[in-house]
Amino acid sequence: MAATTQLSAVHDRRTCVNFADALEAPQVTLRRFPYPYRCALAICSDLDETPDGRAYDHLLRFLNTEEATDFGPGVGLECANSIYFDMPPAQFSYWNGDPKGQEMVRTYIRSGHVDVLHSFGDLAGTRAAANRALEELHRHDCRLAVWVDHSKAPTNFGGDIMSGLGDVVGSPAYHADLTAAYGIRYAWRGRVTSVIGQDEPHTTRAVGVRSRPLRSFRTVLKEHAKHQFGRAGSRKYAMHAANVLRRPVRLRDDTPVVEFMRFNPHWAGVSHADSARALSESLSPRVLDCLLARESVSILYAHLGKFFVRGNSALPEAITALRALRDRYEQRTTLLTTTARLLRHVDARDGVRFTVTQSGERTAIRILEMQDALARSRAPCVEELAGLTFVAPGRREMELELSDSTPVRCELYHANDQTYAMIPWRRLPFPQTS
Repeated sequence: MAATTQLSAVHDRRTCVNFADALEAPQVTLRRFPYPYRCALAICSDLDETPDGRAYDHLLRFLNTEEATDFGPGVGLECANSIYFDMPPAQFSYWNGDPKGQEMVRTYIRSGHVDVLHSFGDLAGTRAAANRALEELHRHDCRLAVWVDHSKAPTNFGGDIMSGLGDVVGSPAYHADLTAAYGIRYAWRGRVTSVIGQDEPHTTRAVGVRSRPLRSFRTVLKEHAKHQFGRAGSRKYAMHAANVLRRPVRLRDDTPVVEFMRFNPHWAGVSHADSARALSESLSPRVLDCLLARESVSILYAHLGKFFVRGNSALPEAITALRALRDRYEQRTTLLTTTARLLRHVDARDGVRFTVTQSGERTAIRILEMQDALARSRAPCVEELAGLTFVAPGRREMELELSDSTPVRCELYHANDQTYAMIPWRRLPFPQTS
């Protein structure tokens, strides 16, 4: 009878590694991305200046399907949009939409294609306005986990960059306690980097452009300065120093959230060219090649609603860039997904705890718990484990289960004298809204 060995697994930043060298058992690790992808990207688009519900709807259809839209045939990616509530009449927002438009937004939230609450809007300056929006989301069972500060909106969380008061107790706009209780766990507070690929060493590789030597050199210098300020102790640039995708923080009212950083690799700098007008630069081959070479992860800072309008002369170049990105996605080198899914996947990958049982050529993995970026441990559900890929040397059978012995379906792949057991990662189904 084959001997059975129980192995405890612990986790470091890149892999889950068991300490079984002396036991002559295979070392089981976690792949950084779902097999066989080698890097990951999310386009995190703020809806600023989207004129109406039709443009909002057609932009999502253009990005996620191959249907005919106002912008031409869709590019067939997986990409989400954001929403806010109180805005001037010329800009699309939830309260500015008619009942049909509001139902459209709710449908996209439920499907995962609207995944960001982009503050409560320019005109939402009170706790009552925030509570009204949250109650509307609750009432329709619409769940959002990602917050992104908007311009100078009063409800912003960022005090050093975005000038918000949403987390200042006593402020008329204070709402952080309500928003956290609703379910927001990830927050962007204005930090953007030029560095391509986070959770890897800091580098300005591919930021400089020979055709724009002076302007791009200035961008490189600014990024190096942020890095050095962060290393010297600047709280504002701490994420730039470590070049991390996310970090646990506490807001000014002590509410815990996971802050994330976006990137804008344009040669003119992070505050320029964040719309569709410059998408061909932000998603150029040099940028995507660099992301792939570093086998890293990034969330792109974008405002696609600003210039995705008919008559935009830059639209053909932007569409070409998006179609080239789709090619990489279909070739299964670059994983493209939504901001919420990407952050959840990184959380799961970095926080999962498991044990390994070896019996002959059979390797059994038991997933014990998840520890999120806020150091909270809990039993995981299968849905949030999607895409996790366990790797063992040689060709073997691998089985997965939860701590309560519930089997977890996995797909087995054999390549490079290794076995990959991936919990299935499926593309988000795109809904019908009319």
